[in-house]
Amino acid sequence: MKCHLVMVGRTDESWLNTGLEHYLRRIERYTPFQTIVIPDIKKSSAMPDNVLKEKEGEVILKLLSPGDIMVLLDERGMEIGSRGFADFLNKMMLSGCRKLFFVIGGAYGFSDSVYKRADHKLSLSRMTFPHQLVRLVFAEQLYRAFSILNNEPYHHD
Repeated sequence: MKCHLVMVGRTDESWLNTGLEHYLRRIERYTPFQTIVIPDIKKSSAMPDNVLKEKEGEVILKLLSPGDIMVLLDERGMEIGSRGFADFLNKMMLSGCRKLFFVIGGAYGFSDSVYKRADHKLSLSRMTFPHQLVRLVFAEQLYRAFSILNNEPYHHD
């Protein structure tokens, strides 16, 4: 299974990039992994939020092929712990999933068309985080899930 992390907009803070790169290197020990950054939409400040979400959504949906699994990281998603997330990953691998896309939306979330295409929605917390910080938190959790599945001592209950 190949995992992809799709992110809307670039990461502005160097410390976030450093942390993200740290975990991405670790994840690649377990599975092929690719990050995809969707560039900020030009002249987005002049657009209504719903138009911006639609334009971002069009780019997200073009990345997917039939059979690809898309998981939105969304505040309205299912809340699970680290072991539950590891179980979710294991089920994806056992189901024969070839491409698993985790998607972090922009500041205003996802368009209706992206929600309709989503196979799963996961929430990292009931709290709201800046979408750039979610990248680092998710990368750590993905690494943690793979370490749990491989019975490594990283995670402590």
